[in-house]
Amino acid sequence: MSFLRKTAPVALFGIAALTLASCSSTPAPAATPEESAAALEPATITLYTSEPQEKADELVAAFNEVHPEITVEVFRAGTGDLTTRVATEQASGGIQADVFLAADAGTFEGYAADDLLLKYTPADVDALNPDVVDPEGFYTGTRIIPTVIAYNTGIITEAPESWKDLTDAEYADKIVMPNPDVSGAAAYNAAVWLDDDQLGEKWMTALAENRPVIADSNGPVSQAVATGAQPIGIVVDYLVRELAAQGSPIAVSYPSEGVPYVSQPVGIFADTDEEAASKAFVDFLVSAAGQELAVEQSYLPVRSDVGTPEGAPSMDDIEILSPDLETIRSTQDAAVETFRSLFL
Repeated sequence: MSFLRKTAPVALFGIAALTLASCSSTPAPAATPEESAAALEPATITLYTSEPQEKADELVAAFNEVHPEITVEVFRAGTGDLTTRVATEQASGGIQADVFLAADAGTFEGYAADDLLLKYTPADVDALNPDVVDPEGFYTGTRIIPTVIAYNTGIITEAPESWKDLTDAEYADKIVMPNPDVSGAAAYNAAVWLDDDQLGEKWMTALAENRPVIADSNGPVSQAVATGAQPIGIVVDYLVRELAAQGSPIAVSYPSEGVPYVSQPVGIFADTDEEAASKAFVDFLVSAAGQELAVEQSYLPVRSDVGTPEGAPSMDDIEILSPDLETIRSTQDAAVETFRSLFL
């Protein structure tokens, strides 16, 4: 199946979330926000996340203002390293994490298919963008993170307007992009691009001919663009906003063909020993307070009542590439291998 194209927003915020009760198996009933905030028995949960360490620390601190009785131990790594760790732990006796916050919905679809995730519908789910809520109830998106073209405004006078522009010879040796072996968003993007009728392997091959630098993750990509080491970058948009706000000569272009996005889902592993505490953490992530923090951290939120980051466009102004998740899940490994053969 080819990807659908949306010229409208990802979804109109405020539309009720998909009716979860219609699924063949009904998820656990959601707590109300008031019930979720009630004090729980003291507990310790382990969070595996690809969030930058500083943002993860801020998230845990904000959660502990609501639930001081819950200790959150954080293991932070790139999505590729996290999924490898989960697979290793699964094979050797049991997953050590309670909550997983990382990557794209395709990763969670795979975990759900393998019966690794607990069904849980977060509190206040009707306030969320329904496009990021798993209709079967295994995971929920927590941010909307598009991948875009970043450029150094001190070097690039006319910004690229499309993915195809990046194959022009004028950009040879000037591009930097993340490694899909490390970045879950980059692995997802590879599958999106290869499946898209406007791009595909022909475009990716042409891009490789411009010899882009492959950085480990999105953070080094954004820094390379900001410093001018590589004046063009393929990177998640929130990093560009953060650096621009700090005074760096960096700006963003949303390609005309459309942008892939990840929703940084959160899910609870089925064999958790701390179900109540894990559910409270998930509830906080998508609550108004949790999403206000996401906006403060330069992310586009998954609910409409918390504003948007300064300098961020309306979703109405962004053309979105919206994938069939089963296609992504089934083709992502092959897409990453194609990327390796072309770029690494």
